[in-house]
Amino acid sequence: MLELCVFAFQTLGVMNEAADEIATGAQVVDLLVSMCRSALESPRKVVIFEPYPSVVDPNDSQALAFNPRKKDYDRVMRALNSLTSIREMSQASYLEIKRQMDKHDPLAHPLLQWIISSNRSHIVKLPVTRQLKFMHTPHQFLLLSSPPAKESNFRAAKKHFSSTFAFHGSHIENWHSILRNGLVVASNTRLQLHGAIYGSGIYLSPLSSISFGYSGQPTNVHQQKEKGQQPQFLQSKNLKCIALCEVITSPDLHKHGDIWVVPNTDHVCTRFFFVYEDGQVGDTSINTQDPSIHREILRVIGNQTATG
Repeated sequence: MLELCVFAFQTLGVMNEAADEIATGAQVVDLLVSMCRSALESPRKVVIFEPYPSVVDPNDSQALAFNPRKKDYDRVMRALNSLTSIREMSQASYLEIKRQMDKHDPLAHPLLQWIISSNRSHIVKLPVTRQLKFMHTPHQFLLLSSPPAKESNFRAAKKHFSSTFAFHGSHIENWHSILRNGLVVASNTRLQLHGAIYGSGIYLSPLSSISFGYSGQPTNVHQQKEKGQQPQFLQSKNLKCIALCEVITSPDLHKHGDIWVVPNTDHVCTRFFFVYEDGQVGDTSINTQDPSIHREILRVIGNQTATG
């Protein structure tokens, strides 16, 4: 994890100032817990709640309280429900938080530790100055879900072919796995939820309206105007999300109108992640190929050679 973080900062040259923002770490944990809960509550949990927690029993260091070979989804959910709200955690001492959680459920704190430590992605809350305003949500994150080897392969391919940006929409229940296993080709596997009419690969679109459809967000409503102070933490359990990815523009990129299919997983890397709550609606008219949108993405990344 540390290796990936260091790699991300060095190669993207972005978000150094975010390390100084104390609250953002708690907001990332808030998001990780929400993703875990969504996967666990899903009717598809047997497929998508992967990896299943591996947590040592606090009363017996030789045994596992949560064992991937003996899955007990109800027990995980009980521990998850005992977690002190992340908002409250950010306002108290670590020892006090742990004491409260242990009192409610001795497996709550170990589960929280697992949720944080098992995340293999580099995810950082974007400060307001580095947010993409056209996405219309305060919940914006830098998201690098590729391990260093894949990122290196991506950069080598980019030097040869160049790159552009496109959206990837997936229901929030899927992101618990994506953050730990990366974006995978779900076509023709039990992970597939939607049809693969254009063949096997990772499905992307330059149009936000198409990807919002895959995220579970309605596309026939107008964006809600922002009112007053935006909350730092997620307020509801009904969350929709969308990722903005960088994609290699090689002959392997199959464009079927505004639906793009990438068979080679090394040619897609997540860059940003946007979360929407009840009442929040993203702008469904965004096209990443619009020059002004493209320039704004590059400005936020802080790397003007991003498509070099």
